[in-house]
Amino acid sequence: MFVRGKINTNIKDNRGDYMVGRELVFELMKKNNGILESKQAEEAGIDNKVLQRLNQSGEIERVGRGIYIDANYMEDEYFITQYRCKKGIYSHETALFFHDLSDRTPLQLMLTIPSGYNTRLLRSKDKYKFFYSNEKLYEIGKMSLQSPYGNEIVVYNKERTICDCLRKKDKLDTDLVITAVKQYMKEPGADFAKLLEYAELFNIRELVRQYMEVLS
Repeated sequence: MFVRGKINTNIKDNRGDYMVGRELVFELMKKNNGILESKQAEEAGIDNKVLQRLNQSGEIERVGRGIYIDANYMEDEYFITQYRCKKGIYSHETALFFHDLSDRTPLQLMLTIPSGYNTRLLRSKDKYKFFYSNEKLYEIGKMSLQSPYGNEIVVYNKERTICDCLRKKDKLDTDLVITAVKQYMKEPGADFAKLLEYAELFNIRELVRQYMEVLS
């Protein structure tokens, strides 16, 4: 998802050269989807004051602790959120949206993280909703998709998402979940074998079979 740019530079001898630092900041950002971390800038020999001046002038924007984006780069909240929470996988209602099983743009981003994993985003309860998964099941159904802005993000596949939504239906919008499950059951590409396989892993096989019988 994120590629560190390796650039040969002798900027170590020119730390006070703002224009050289500025040029290098945008070169690194161009290689990294418009994003740059302050620690990466430091590794490249860019003085932190260069980042501060660019931020003050509005050429770059600080979007998180030590994370900057090019102001001309359309801010992709989905990509940046996952960049800030590197083990977060989009799930539940947000995953339904990415799989076109819901037409409701997420107001609260939902992600699944491994049990015990900590992220500063946990404090922003209005903006994010997190679910926990044990390590054994955490990567089941993990896949990559493009965000609406064209950046690569990590999301659970449709079958894992359906299982997750049925397991946590009481914590979600019930009507949205039922509508999404109904739509999935009628899709030509629905993989019922995989759905039942996942349902077995999550101990909801009988529940999923009931929905399959009623909705398919």
